[in-house]
Amino acid sequence: MATNKNSNKGVSRRKFLVKGGLGTLGVLAVGTYIFRNPIRRGILGKVNSLEMPYTDNTDKPMIWFEITSDNFIRLHSPKMEMGQGTFTGIAQMAADELSIAMHRIKVVHAASSTGNVDSFATGGSTSISGLWQPLRELSAMLRTMLLKEASHKLNLDIDQLIVEDGTIIGKGKQLTFAQVADGVDEWVVPDSPVLKDIKDYKYVGKPVPRIDLEDKVFGDPIFGMDAQMPNMLYGAVVRSSKIGSVFVSADSTTAEKMPGVVKIIHEADFVAVVANSMIEAENAKNAIEVIWESYDNLNTKDIVEIMTVGNGSSTIIQKKGKALKEKDNSLTMEFRTPIGAHAQIEPNGVVAFVKDGKAIIKISTQVVGLTRKEVAQRLDLDVEQVIVEPTFLGGGFGRRLHTPHAVQAALMSKAVGRPVKYFFSRKEEFQHDMFRPPTHHVISGNLNEEGLLNVLEHEFVSGDVGNDSALIPGFLPPIIGADIGAIRGGFIQYTGIPNFRSVYWHVDLPFATSWWRSLGLLANTFAMESFMDEMAIRAQMNAVEFRLRQIADDPIGIRLKNVINAVTDKAKYSENIVEGRAMGLAASIDANTPCAQIAEVSIVNHEIVVHKVTVAMDPGLAVNPDQIRAQCEGCVIMGISAVLYEQMFVENGELAPTIYGPYKMALMKNAPKEIDVVLLQGKDTPGAVGEPPLGPIGAAIANAVRRLTGERLTQLPLKLPKYI
Repeated sequence: MATNKNSNKGVSRRKFLVKGGLGTLGVLAVGTYIFRNPIRRGILGKVNSLEMPYTDNTDKPMIWFEITSDNFIRLHSPKMEMGQGTFTGIAQMAADELSIAMHRIKVVHAASSTGNVDSFATGGSTSISGLWQPLRELSAMLRTMLLKEASHKLNLDIDQLIVEDGTIIGKGKQLTFAQVADGVDEWVVPDSPVLKDIKDYKYVGKPVPRIDLEDKVFGDPIFGMDAQMPNMLYGAVVRSSKIGSVFVSADSTTAEKMPGVVKIIHEADFVAVVANSMIEAENAKNAIEVIWESYDNLNTKDIVEIMTVGNGSSTIIQKKGKALKEKDNSLTMEFRTPIGAHAQIEPNGVVAFVKDGKAIIKISTQVVGLTRKEVAQRLDLDVEQVIVEPTFLGGGFGRRLHTPHAVQAALMSKAVGRPVKYFFSRKEEFQHDMFRPPTHHVISGNLNEEGLLNVLEHEFVSGDVGNDSALIPGFLPPIIGADIGAIRGGFIQYTGIPNFRSVYWHVDLPFATSWWRSLGLLANTFAMESFMDEMAIRAQMNAVEFRLRQIADDPIGIRLKNVINAVTDKAKYSENIVEGRAMGLAASIDANTPCAQIAEVSIVNHEIVVHKVTVAMDPGLAVNPDQIRAQCEGCVIMGISAVLYEQMFVENGELAPTIYGPYKMALMKNAPKEIDVVLLQGKDTPGAVGEPPLGPIGAAIANAVRRLTGERLTQLPLKLPKYI
């Protein structure tokens, strides 16, 4: 299709506001460094509820859309499809604005060479919500451009034309989109496209089947591990099993003589093998003698001592009224969560080819723009000389927000002049993950004469989540004072309480931690919602009433109350134990999306069994309700796995386990027999979906166990004491 040569399109007011808003945030962040806590708390509160807009190119439809000769639309998505259903949702939005049938929309990952590059990432539950406005505008732009060109070709006024399923019709004449686009060398891009009324949409709001289902069912080669290039070799990088190891030197004399070895690559920070096969590369890698500098032999107990409230640096992220005093009749509880691995099915890997001053990278990644930038910087290339071709992801969950293996593969390829495929082994994937950090929480509160909370205080410690990651520059954390990932779920949502305070403590850990689906939400909500239930018991009040009476009647508070009421009604919540089963309630707000869950639990052979989970969530406008329900179901099962089974240990300076099985995860037999999802619409635009349902599940299960056993479990994974 013809390219757009019009670069004089004006900036809409919407785009100005987006850019202006982000600019203001930057100014306020600098101001925070000066004025410290009051402004800092205000900014952190705004960031905590921010629905991240899409801020990259939204004024050139031709880098987003391609019209094929058989009259299909190929949509180049800057957001990655990693199982969350993004491709289907954005196809629905585009199809409605373009007036084209869903089956004519083919969504593909945008290679960086298209120019449609997301400089942020696929993450933060922002793919659908962030693209809601700009993608509809882009689609409306393209529809208007096609109508104008058809008007010229058919010699009819635009108001005499209509669009039906990719065909423009008027006065007995018609042209397909492909016929309209044929031969056009230059397009005039409209500045202010007119969007359709949502009530006239055919697909948005409907449970449209997944458009990527067939390829996955039939096992087509669409994932990173499937990627191939002609004349390809295989790479392996020597990695230390010890935490915090720094590469010093390597002796590769033996490895160089081994079968299949093409070259040993020595870089300042790593040594690698390139060989004719993967097994030959692995064998040679194991024969290289490497000297490392590393930490002492740390163990899990050392990490627990480090990760304790009071260690590290603190920031008050939320504050209202007075603090607790020692003489107050208060309850204090402590909670802990462990190191968590991503444990996605597909390990990280890449195929790279560097030749003649250009690099081609085929990779499963959530950060196309950052991957391209890192490769370009290390190879001293312009970013335009690096082409990143993203694939489908065999699980992401934040693990693929970190892609230094792309740089390593590119250096290997450059050294041998041929394409190189390099993938982590399963052991390497476990030991060199960017882990969910362990946490520790100290929560205190007391009740007033009405049996409601008078003062509530939450202090929690975490390692890095966003800090020092590829997505967040190093200067930002010291300015804002808190890790914006670790504090997710750490804010007190019961703002009707007269006095409350939330304090975040940051501690440096000796191993890498970063984004894990829902960030701090799972841990923080487990602690806070468990404590809320304990206080409700102390007040001798129903857990639902106890919560509802302490939620403010502001817009987000009303939405939170609505999901609590909805889940209570749907599950027929009761605090009675019936036939050995009990119900537990929990609720959270994440990225401005409230979610409440009720878990129905029993104890069988000394094991916690989750029979049913009821979910009520308010994601705003549901572009694809089935897709959202699937996300809720996935979060519930992933959450059950995390809160009942998953845990990494540190043993003699090494992270373990290093394989599925010893790293316990929920199996099919551990999934609840029923997950019932209720969707509410508390606002007119789509909101975050992919992570909010992970918040309540841990506390919901723990609260049910508390009613069954009388024991408050305060540590993940939840394990029953032997005496029960």
